[in-house]
Amino acid sequence: MRKKQADPKLDRRRFLTAAAVAGAAGAVQPAAAATGAALPAQQQAPSALPPNEHMAAAETDIPNIPPYSSEHRRPGSDFMVDVIKTLDIKYLPANPASSYRALHESLIDYGKNTMPEYLTCTHEEVGVGIAHGYYKIANKPLMTTCHGTVGLMHATMNIYNAFCDHAPVVVIAGNDLDAAYRPPGVPTIHSAQDISAIVRDYTKWDDTPVSAEAFAQSFVRAYQIATTPPCAPVVISLDDGLAQEPIRDFGQSLSIPKFVPNAPPAGEMGAVREAARLLANAEYPVIVADRAVNTQKGMNLLVQLAELLQAPLVRQRARLNFPTIHYLGRPASVIAQADVILGLELTDYWDTVNKFTDDNDHGVGSVTTRIKPDTKLISIGAQQLLTKSNYQEFERFQSVDVPIVGDVEATLPSLVEAVKLAIPDSRKDAITKRGEAIKTAHAKARDTTRQLAAIAWDASPISTARLCMELYAQIKDFDWSLVPSSGNVSGWPTRLWPMDKVYQFTGTSGGYGVGWGAPASVGGALANRDEGRFSVSVQSDGDLMYAPGALWTAARHKIPFLAVMHNNRGYHQEVMHVQRLANFRDRNPNTGNDLGPIGTSIMNPDIEYHKLAQSMGWWAKGPIKDPADLGPAIKEAIAVVRSGQPALLNVWTQPR
Repeated sequence: MRKKQADPKLDRRRFLTAAAVAGAAGAVQPAAAATGAALPAQQQAPSALPPNEHMAAAETDIPNIPPYSSEHRRPGSDFMVDVIKTLDIKYLPANPASSYRALHESLIDYGKNTMPEYLTCTHEEVGVGIAHGYYKIANKPLMTTCHGTVGLMHATMNIYNAFCDHAPVVVIAGNDLDAAYRPPGVPTIHSAQDISAIVRDYTKWDDTPVSAEAFAQSFVRAYQIATTPPCAPVVISLDDGLAQEPIRDFGQSLSIPKFVPNAPPAGEMGAVREAARLLANAEYPVIVADRAVNTQKGMNLLVQLAELLQAPLVRQRARLNFPTIHYLGRPASVIAQADVILGLELTDYWDTVNKFTDDNDHGVGSVTTRIKPDTKLISIGAQQLLTKSNYQEFERFQSVDVPIVGDVEATLPSLVEAVKLAIPDSRKDAITKRGEAIKTAHAKARDTTRQLAAIAWDASPISTARLCMELYAQIKDFDWSLVPSSGNVSGWPTRLWPMDKVYQFTGTSGGYGVGWGAPASVGGALANRDEGRFSVSVQSDGDLMYAPGALWTAARHKIPFLAVMHNNRGYHQEVMHVQRLANFRDRNPNTGNDLGPIGTSIMNPDIEYHKLAQSMGWWAKGPIKDPADLGPAIKEAIAVVRSGQPALLNVWTQPR
C-alpha cells in the first residue's frame, strides 16, 4: 500500500485527535464544576451526578475541527460517490457505522442522498436481505455497507442466501487497514488484515483497493462480476483512511471506467443442436426448470419451447419460470414417464432424478430412482462457472448425457430455433396428441387441487389454503406481486393462484437461512412500489423474530405492502423432525404423548405480532382466529396498503 503524506491542515489523524480532545473536555469532578478547573487525571473518578456545562457541551456540540477549505482536495469518499453514481444503483439499505462514516457522509451530503438513497436498517442482515429481495423483483442489484468484522459477521447469513440464490449484491465492508493510525479500542477490535475472509467462501469476488483510482476500477469490476451469470454477491473492503483523507493522485488524473455489461455466457451450439435432436425425437420429453429465468422474455421463451414440444414442464421453487395455470405445467411425478429430461439451472439435478427417503435414524436413508434406466438427461446451466468447495450448495453430483454450460436465458433462443429445425414432419401428429393428453390430465389435477384446498375450510386455527385463497380473492384485480415470503403454506399460491408474470412469485431464499423472509419482503415491496404494484407476503412467525427490525425500515421509508402472518406458533419443520425421529425410535408407544413441541413451539407466551408491528409504525390487526373474520380483515388491510402504508395481519393458522 502506497504511504500517504499527512496533510498539515486536515487528515484522518487530525480529525480523530480533535474528536478525542473534545470528548475529554468534560472529564472533570463535580466539585470542580463551579470553578471550571479540571483535576489531575489520577484524582478523577466517574460521577453519577448530572453533567456539568463542559461535559454537556462535549457530548452534544460538534467538535471544533477545521473544515475543508477551497485550496484542499476533496475527500476520497466524494470521488467514491462519483463512481457509485455511474451505475444504476437506486438504494442503499444499511445499518450505519463508524468504519464507513466518510462514505456515509459523502453519500448523503455530497451525493444528495440520491442514486443511491440511504435506507436505514436496524441490522446488517436486514440490509443484505432487502437488497436480495429487491433483485428478485427488479432484476437489478443494490449495494449495502457493513461495519468492520462484526457488521460483516451479522450480514453473513443473508450473504449466503444470496450466494445460493445467484443474486447479486454489492457489499462494502468498512475497515481500518493502517494499524499505526487506527484509533484504539473498538475500531481496532472491529478491523482485520483481510476482512473479506469472513465471506470469501460464499461470494463471487472481493477486493481491497488502496487508492482512489483503484476503488473506481474495483467498484465497476465488482458490479460487472456480480451481474454476470451466474450472479452472486461481491465484497469490497473499504479502508476508512482512504475514504476519509483528501485525494492524492500522485500526478495522475483520476478516471472512472465505463461500465459495459458482459454478455451472458450461452451454450455451445453443437451441444444445443444435440439437445434439440433428442428432445424433438423423444416419445415423452419432460422439462424441469428451477433457477432458470429472471425476466418476462425468459418466461415467454420457455413457454415457446414447451409448446413446440408439447412437453410437460415441472416447476421447481427457485423462480417462477412458467405460468402456473398453463396446461403444460405438471407435477414432478411425470418425470417417471420421461425418456428425455431437460434440466434448466437445477439446484439439485440428483434429487430430481433420484428419491431420498429419510426412513431411519442412522442419518443415511434410502435411495430409489425416479426415472427409467435408459432416460437421457440434458442440462443447461451456468452454475459450474461459479465453483467453491467448502460450502456444499451444489448438492450431489449427477452425470448427464448432454451437459451444456451456459446461462439458460441466453441459450433458450438458439435452443428454440434448433428444436424447430429438428422436429421431423412425421413427429408432428404425435406431438399434438401428447399435448392434448397433457391438457386433459392438467384439468383433472386442477379440480383435485381445488377439492384439497376445501378441506378444513372452516377450521380454527385457519387452514393455510383458506388463508391463501381469501387473500387472492381480494387482490386478483390488482397488478399484484407475492414478494419474497417465508411462510411454508403447502405451496397453495403456486398451486392455485394464476401467475404469468415473473414478479408475481420470486421463489426461495437459496440458502434457506431463517430470517430472510421479512427483509426480503421489504426489498421486493420496494421494487414494486416504484412500479406501482400491490405487494403481499406470507410471513412465518419464527422467521420474523430473527429480523423484526425490517418492519421499522418499511415504515420509516414508506414501503407499502401487506404482510399476512402464517402464525402456527412453532418452528414446525423442527417439530416434524423431532416427531419423526421419536417414531423411528419408538419413544412413546401407545401413550399418546407428543413431546415434539418441547423446544420447538413459540407459545406461552404467544407473541403478539400485530402489537410488534404497531410499535414500529405499521397498521396491524389480530390475532385472527375465526376464519369468518379473515376476509373482512384482509379488506381493511388492503385499503391501508393502497393508501401508502404497510399493514400486517396476525393470523393463527394450521401448521402447514
